[in-house]
Order: sequence, then structure tokens, then C-alpha cells
Amino acid sequence: MACDPLILAVPGVRGLVPYQPGKPIEELEREFGVTGAIKLASNENPYGAGPKARAAASAALAQMERYPDGGGFTLKRALAGRLGVSERQITLGNGSNDVLELIARTFLSPGETAICDQYAFAAYPISVRGLGAQMIQVPSRDYAHDLAAMAAALSPSVRMVFLANPNNPTGTWFDREALAAFLAVVPKSTIVVLDEAYREYVDDLDHPDGCAFLARYPNLVVVRTFSKIHGLAGLRVGYAVSDAAIAELMNRLRQPFNVNLVAQAAAVAALDDDDYVERMRVANTTERAALVRALGGMGLAVLPSAGNFVCAEVGDAAPIYDALLRQGVIVRPLKPYGMPRHLRITVGRPEENTRLLRALAEVVGAR
Repeated sequence: MACDPLILAVPGVRGLVPYQPGKPIEELEREFGVTGAIKLASNENPYGAGPKARAAASAALAQMERYPDGGGFTLKRALAGRLGVSERQITLGNGSNDVLELIARTFLSPGETAICDQYAFAAYPISVRGLGAQMIQVPSRDYAHDLAAMAAALSPSVRMVFLANPNNPTGTWFDREALAAFLAVVPKSTIVVLDEAYREYVDDLDHPDGCAFLARYPNLVVVRTFSKIHGLAGLRVGYAVSDAAIAELMNRLRQPFNVNLVAQAAAVAALDDDDYVERMRVANTTERAALVRALGGMGLAVLPSAGNFVCAEVGDAAPIYDALLRQGVIVRPLKPYGMPRHLRITVGRPEENTRLLRALAEVVGAR
């Protein structure tokens, strides 16, 4: 008699739905027979990695037969120098998703509780519930973190809080004062995970730098990535910055070669390419504003965004998403996030944004 694998799975995994990544270009072109498709679904940097990172990655390939530095010494030293922290405060990961999983595994046990925003990144509940812990998703206010409500949801049973600033998938954010007020009321026995994957795109001077709060709050863990503005999504490099004692515990579980040799070399070089990062930030700010104006001109409501994407309310999003696919344009439908009327659209190159807007106008006009 065949055994049902569901019975064999640990309880926390049984109720999970797999994370749904953006549809690959190759799959779309194969499925619909289109060519020259564009992908504005996964918040990637449309310009790719900078010249310094590309050169470093290419050079590192000459040593591909070697294991990478298991401790990530050079990358941690570069990060520590850039952030003004100790190398002992840094934990490296195979992308920030790996770091988020590592944090949950280190500090959550089955039956314990974590909280996050109603429209939080899907990786948070997956990491928590996969361990058999409970995730409470606190209702948003205008699609943004309601930090007052999240503070009210704190209790002795809450061992972890996930914050994202800016938030994915909505693009919304909170300021320095709001973060300070929230951290001040969180018990020291509760870990606060502050996900700053999109921080480099922000041009609001009042936007908080999570690392500036670490000295006062040893229960804070700041998570960042090289996947967004640095354009290294395919190489998978993320990291956490925390109190050294927290990092030491996380590094007990971290796999020793979780960041590969090429990724480490590219990340070190990317940190030293400030000119490229600034060009990417300016380009994103300019194109995001143009995209918001054009979407508004179609009568579509667009949420405020500080990231490299916008979240537009289009009505019933599913048929619009499908119609865009048939025109070779990939965006992200947000029904899995409980937002069936919204599409998340990555800010692309000017020509990609023009194509997206042309296709969307045709689809919306045909409704």
C-alpha cells in the first residue's frame, strides 16, 4: 500500500503553499509562442550588475574548482567597513531568503508565535510555519505597516516580529521616528527582523538606517541583499547585521559554503562601486515617477512606493495579467498576497516601461 507523503511531512509543512516566483521569460515564450518578452515581475535591476562586479565575477571563475571561503572573510570585512560594524556582527546567506530562514530556525520553536504585516513578503510566513510556529498577520493601514497595531499585538508568546522597509509587495515604508517608537516597546526577549532589501532605492532623507539602531537594540536583526540595486540576484548574496551574540548563534546553523566563490567576489566589488549604485537609484527614481504618472493617466490607483516597483490597482487583476502575458509582458499578480485587484510592476528600462504601458493601455481599454 502506498504511503501518503503528506503524512510523513512535519506538521508545519503540511499546510504551506509553495512560494510562487515570477514567471520565467523562457516559459512564457514557450507557452504562448511569443518572442522578445520582457519580465517586470521579480524586482530585478533591469540594467544588471555594475562593471566592477562583472569583472570580479569573471575573474573568480578561474578558481571555480575551489570551495569558497566558508567564513566569507573578505566580504564580511568589506561589509563591516562600509556599515561601521564588527565583522562578528555579520551573517552571510545565499540571498536574503536564506538569511530569513536562518533567523527563524535559530530563534523560533514549534508552537511559538511571530507577527508580520498583513501584506508581508511571502517568505516570512513560509519560514515560520515550516517550523511549526504560528504566524499572526496584523491588518495593514492603507496597505502599509500599522506599527501601532503591531505593537498592540505583542505579548509574551510573540518571539519574533518581521518588518520590511520598504515593504514588498506594496512598496510602502515608515520613517525613522516610527521605527524608533516601535523598537522602544518591543520586549528584549522578542527578535525584531528588519528587512531592508530595497533600502538603496530610497531617496527619502527621513528613511531609517536599521544599522543605526543596533547598538541600542540587541534584539534587532537587519537583513539586506545584493539582489536588488546591485543586480546580483542570480548569484544569491544576502546578509544579516546584528548583535555579535545573535550572529554567533546564527552562524552555528549556517552552512559553511552557502555563498559561492563567484558571488562573494562580485559582492565585494559591488560594494566598491558607489557611482553605479547612485546611477541606478537615480534611474529608478526617474522611471518610477514616470510610470506612476502614466498609470494614473489610465485612471489606475498606484500605491506610494520607495522601492524599484509599483503596486497598481487594476480591477480584477487575473485576466489583465493573462492578457499581458499574451503580449509578452510579465508582471506579478498579487492574489497570493490577498490583493486580487493589484499587479506589482517592476520598474524597468525606459523602453520596457513604454512597452508595458502600451500593452496595459490596450488591455485596460478593451475591458
